[in-house]
Amino acid sequence: MTPQRTIRVVAAVLELDGHYLITQRRATAVLPLLWEFPGGRVEEGESDTHALNREVQHRLGAEIAVGKLISFVSHPYENYVVDLFLYECTLTGGAFAAKNVNAFQWVTSAEFDRYPFTPADEASMNKLLGVT
Repeated sequence: MTPQRTIRVVAAVLELDGHYLITQRRATAVLPLLWEFPGGRVEEGESDTHALNREVQHRLGAEIAVGKLISFVSHPYENYVVDLFLYECTLTGGAFAAKNVNAFQWVTSAEFDRYPFTPADEASMNKLLGVT
């Protein structure tokens, strides 16, 4: 059996006054219209910090400062495995717009269950919140 391809993905946990930023995937994306923490794939030879800055800028037009790693989960999908690294981040500038996402929302952790998340993000969220 061939080992599955592993994709390294980074995501930003941005918190403001008890609300967390989440984004909705586009209708044409893999896992369409599901919600996730903003971020994306790390390219070959790229650092997690550079990837996070690039992805958040690309998707939302926002600038961030990347802080410490707060969570890691490895989630198997049908044809690949996603290694998802969540970083604590802070906003440093830019104008928010849904540039390359369907939508974005600031929600409290109590509201997370109202949004259908991708499986990897859901696993991260549960780990983050201490839910099993």
